[in-house]
Amino acid sequence: QDVDMVIGVISSGDCLAVAPVAEELKKFTVLFDCATNRIFEEASYKYVFRTTTMATQENVAAARYIAESFPNLKTFSGVNPNYAWGQDAWSDFTEAMKIIKPQVQIGTNVTPKLGAGQYGTEVSAVLGSGAEVVQNSLWGGDLEAFILQAAPRGLLERMPNIMITGETVLERLGDQLPDGTMIGARGPNGPFAPPTTLNKWFKKAFKERFGATPVYASYHMATAFLGVKAAFEKAQTINKVQSPAIDQIIGALEYLKFESVAGTVDMSLGKGHQAVQHVPYGTVKKVDGKITLTNIKYYPPEQISPPDDMKSIDWIRSGFKR
Repeated sequence: QDVDMVIGVISSGDCLAVAPVAEELKKFTVLFDCATNRIFEEASYKYVFRTTTMATQENVAAARYIAESFPNLKTFSGVNPNYAWGQDAWSDFTEAMKIIKPQVQIGTNVTPKLGAGQYGTEVSAVLGSGAEVVQNSLWGGDLEAFILQAAPRGLLERMPNIMITGETVLERLGDQLPDGTMIGARGPNGPFAPPTTLNKWFKKAFKERFGATPVYASYHMATAFLGVKAAFEKAQTINKVQSPAIDQIIGALEYLKFESVAGTVDMSLGKGHQAVQHVPYGTVKKVDGKITLTNIKYYPPEQISPPDDMKSIDWIRSGFKR
């Protein structure tokens, strides 16, 4: 199609396939949402960037939140889709828990196919695992289907879930979430986004256009555009040109700090191609029938991100040494 740039790709499996092809084609590509940490830990790219957080940051933050919220925890289980994102999420979460709370045991980890739709077997397995809490990295329609099937059987109430992407269901299925459900938004997005002028404008404009509150995927897409915009403007200034070349924009985006609808983004990992931000979690509490988030904690990048020269799994197993 002879485009100058591509912004897109939502699934970790797709990103792992797309990134090397984009590099081979020398096509400036910004991955806006997929989370697998393997993109920039298993390869080095010139043309490929990701302007949002990755699985390691989100799941190490989840492990820290669980450890702080359940100091006497003995057993946990997991629900993770059986492809790159779910596999990375479970690995990062469990390895982090081994360091933070080494005495805690794993009950079970169920790994449904992406788009499975039916979760009766998985719900039964988790209910029978004896877990006190459940790490849950399902997303989108899969997460909604799981909640609708798990809630009536009491799983969410008996075993509070920490939902890595759970912010997306608050508006549609909040009435199905019992108090104590823990919610993430893949970074400081949605209800966790800072009350900046830029974010206030974004939420208002999005609501007026689509009749819904923007969720993390919407924030991620907006962040990708704002990152490229900031790099374009920096390239204009540095090179004293009105229309910078693609290589000049790429050079400006590497190691760039820019403001987004989700606050400051720092392209400090992946040799300047992978973003870091703080990652928050909160706990659902209904007040007068309205969903609120309590016990909100923000984990800064240095607590949840490996150094640029280490793979995530090695950093976690080192005891988070920097």
